[in-house]
Amino acid sequence: MNRAFNRKKDKSWMHTPDALAKHYIAYNAKFLGNTEVEAPKGTEVVKDAVRKLKFQRHIKKSEGQKIPKVELQISIYGVKILDPKTKVSPQDVQHNCQLHRISFCADDKTDKRIFTFICKDSESNKHLCYVFDSEKCAEEITLTIGQAFDLAYKKFLESGGKDVETRKQIGSLQKRIQELETENSELKKQLQELEEQLMIAHVPPAGSISMKPQSTDIFDMVPFSPVTPLAPTLASNGCPPPPPTTLPPDIRKDLFGAEPFDPFTCGAADFPPDIQSKLDEMQEGFKMGLTLEGTVFSLDPLDSRC
Repeated sequence: MNRAFNRKKDKSWMHTPDALAKHYIAYNAKFLGNTEVEAPKGTEVVKDAVRKLKFQRHIKKSEGQKIPKVELQISIYGVKILDPKTKVSPQDVQHNCQLHRISFCADDKTDKRIFTFICKDSESNKHLCYVFDSEKCAEEITLTIGQAFDLAYKKFLESGGKDVETRKQIGSLQKRIQELETENSELKKQLQELEEQLMIAHVPPAGSISMKPQSTDIFDMVPFSPVTPLAPTLASNGCPPPPPTTLPPDIRKDLFGAEPFDPFTCGAADFPPDIQSKLDEMQEGFKMGLTLEGTVFSLDPLDSRC
């Protein structure tokens, strides 16, 4: 994966792996909001977003509106943004940013409160920049997100590869089962039509003179003559029975005309749409990597305090 953690090499992760893998790390912050950006990465991209959201908050503050407080829950499963007063159920999650969708994370070098990250929206696929004001722990939050991303990627490599192969087999089997069910339905329909034709063929027309039946043996069977070649006999109404179907010798088929099912030789199938898109999305997100940067956002008087 093309990971880019733009930090000094002596920077160590802030937490133990279990803290992020089995639980989550919580931070309190003020949420300035999110806004759409044109690119998934870039210092100038987030600078413009921070300026825009700070300006909007400056206007709302002058109107008497306060910046909402939120709790950030960071784990290997993503970054959740919740209202700290009502965080009871999953319905209370304001935003759930999955790590493979987060591509850029930055904090302000000159102001230890401001940090931001870019995340691709799951519904619109637009890149959104989230901006926060924390209590002098912006860099720690940025590093925590970076550590969670790193652990999530390792987990994806350890279990994701196996899951991909398993899901491929499941997808192939599901597709083959669906094909067999469709084929079986068609065969049943054809069988029903043949039975109806045979029933019509054996009903003598009204007023017809019955012919003298052939002599039969003790088992009520027509005697077999080796001299007379086998040929399709005419039904009582003069309609010949349907011609027998002949199969190419190179194709093995069962009693119902279906090719034998072999899960090891059937062609590779696509995943079901939901699984396929999810795996592709995760793989693409992790390959893009997460860039962590320390930058300078406070470039004008308006940025000093929001």
